[in-house]
Amino acid sequence: MASSLRPTLTASLPACNATTQSPKLYPSAINPFKSSQSHFHGLKLSLAIPSSFSSFTPSISKTSVIVSAKVTKGSVAPSFTLKDQDGKTVSLSKFKGKPVVVYFYPADETPGCTKQACAFRDSYEKFKKAGAQVVGISGDDAESHKAFAKKYRLPFTLLSDEGNKVRKDWGVPSDLFGTLPGRQTYVLDKNGVVQLIYNNQFQPEKHIDETLKLLQSL
Repeated sequence: MASSLRPTLTASLPACNATTQSPKLYPSAINPFKSSQSHFHGLKLSLAIPSSFSSFTPSISKTSVIVSAKVTKGSVAPSFTLKDQDGKTVSLSKFKGKPVVVYFYPADETPGCTKQACAFRDSYEKFKKAGAQVVGISGDDAESHKAFAKKYRLPFTLLSDEGNKVRKDWGVPSDLFGTLPGRQTYVLDKNGVVQLIYNNQFQPEKHIDETLKLLQSL
């Protein structure tokens, strides 16, 4: 954890406005249709649009949109070892013996993710009081995490899950039919058992409210 990044209570914190000049592109699955772009929470998405929409009738089976979660409430979370924003190796086992909040988010420097990170930052003292650690995970590399943490003075650990292996191991569901990495938060107790799973792509800040409620009841 980069302690040098911890904000003081008296210092003014940077505004939580993502300023990415070129929105991050999330490619759609390979398909025979033309691609058009749409915006969702400031993210540039590639959505499949058929060349002749008027003659196209979508057919979506239930099995194509349901994702079976590999991590459930009451289960022990799968272990992982990833690089943090300083390039240091961090394992989940490092946090054993204290509650830990693990939140998966789509990407650094995007509006929803920036609001969420800053909300965790602004409530960080409450998490500390509850004895909990906060860990954010996305597919960005360590260099991106370092710049993101420095710009918004994030006092907690950000881990780089390039290739999304941990995201897949945990069964974090994607949004918009797989075009957008999901936003899901887990609260683990001191024994590593999952006590809360919260998913809300549209209201990033609510992840903080829900996790604090749970932590205060442990």
